[in-house]
Amino acid sequence: MPTPNSQTIQFLRRGEVVTLSNVPPTRTLLEVLREDLGFTGTKEGCGEGDCGACTVVLGEADGEQLTFKAVNSCIRMAHSVHGLALWTVEDLSGANTANQHPAQEAMVQCHASQCGFCTPGFVMSLFGMYQNHVLQGQSITRELAQTELSGNLCRCTGYRPILDAAQKMADYPVVRLDQPTITRQLAGIQPQAPDANSPYKAYQMPGTLAELLTARSAQPKAQLVAGCTDVGLWVTKMHKQFDAVIDVTRVAELRRIEQQGGDWVIGAAATLQDAFTALLKSWPELTTFAARFAGLPVRNSGTLGGNVANGSPIGDSMPLLIALKSRIVLASVRGEREMPLEDFYTGYRENLLAADEVVAFIKVPASTRSASQTSLLRAYKISKRYDDDISAVCLVLNLTLDGGVVSDISIGAGGVAATPVRARQTEAALRGQPWSQASVQTATLTLRAEFEPISDMRASSTYRQQVLGNLLQRFWLESQGEQHINLEAFKLEALT
Repeated sequence: MPTPNSQTIQFLRRGEVVTLSNVPPTRTLLEVLREDLGFTGTKEGCGEGDCGACTVVLGEADGEQLTFKAVNSCIRMAHSVHGLALWTVEDLSGANTANQHPAQEAMVQCHASQCGFCTPGFVMSLFGMYQNHVLQGQSITRELAQTELSGNLCRCTGYRPILDAAQKMADYPVVRLDQPTITRQLAGIQPQAPDANSPYKAYQMPGTLAELLTARSAQPKAQLVAGCTDVGLWVTKMHKQFDAVIDVTRVAELRRIEQQGGDWVIGAAATLQDAFTALLKSWPELTTFAARFAGLPVRNSGTLGGNVANGSPIGDSMPLLIALKSRIVLASVRGEREMPLEDFYTGYRENLLAADEVVAFIKVPASTRSASQTSLLRAYKISKRYDDDISAVCLVLNLTLDGGVVSDISIGAGGVAATPVRARQTEAALRGQPWSQASVQTATLTLRAEFEPISDMRASSTYRQQVLGNLLQRFWLESQGEQHINLEAFKLEALT
């Protein structure tokens, strides 16, 4: 095999194009910033996208405008920023050290930093909020600040003054970027297109689905990556190295989110943030669940297709998609095939994806609620921390009632088996039955017995089984309204 060609990386920073050569395919953006370029303002904390100390902001051209996304540089592959604009904490102040960006000045005036280690990450998340909200004339509410800063952890200052700083940014003189100039500069950076004279590339970024499928067929052992919110941990924590990487995030077809017929068709390279924004249009009741999926920097990088392809039994998107009766589309140079999502998984981190295939699309039936039926959808996530944490148990219930009888129900569960699963036995126990205490109590026993979860650091097997039944009972209580709640009838067991 020819010697791997680590293509040149070019990105825009401080109005100039930065060019890097011979960068290994698994070198992270944080390593490039701190070790290769000497920009040490961005901090290395957890190395897994959990603490936010490494947060930077990426800008991508959309016409003459830029889209801004705060991301974790510790698990982001350096090659993935080719053709993008990059801001780190060093880039926000002017030449005069007293001339600070509103995100920085607000942190100072609100006394929102103590040890300062997490501060650069907070500042960059605030910078992203400033670009996406303040400059758009939107007020930063306490709720918005808390949601968008949930991926940044502070262990000494406390969050109250940091949230104060988020709301105070609008009080300072406006600072705007010259977006038309930046987008013109970005347009001058050539994409990393396939090279017919050098068919082997250590890091490939196809621009079309056809290019992606050709690359996958030629290199079936190459590691597919998207936002690297999980694969990045293989590099930083497990020290894995890949000879060849195929990045799907620039494939135009896979970035689209469209309504086709009665489905939301979500491209596998659409970010989690964009995917949930689309799904909330049909199911606004998922707002809290979407915000708790992960911190914003992870949702800005991670993709729905990547989460699905990863197939972790504690991945939160799969129980939701299973409950919504979603289907997955796999593609290769041989064509496409489609199947229910729950049928895709065959074992722990194992699936039906062939060596030359990629996950291309997820089809989610759009909400079709008729006037004669009552539809209820609830997604429950049980974790040790409320924000930015992995589930011990995830349960999503999608119920349709017709005249008080369960006409249809689908239940997706995570954290209770080797794969994300559908609770078919519990569905069968409820389907066609009156939606009553008695029916739910019977189904609760079925649900607790349907799976044999393991015990691990997040929860014991017994706890998980207990919680499954308790969540079904909670779903019933919420469906009845507060005036009908009868806690004594259920004798709800404590969750501890």
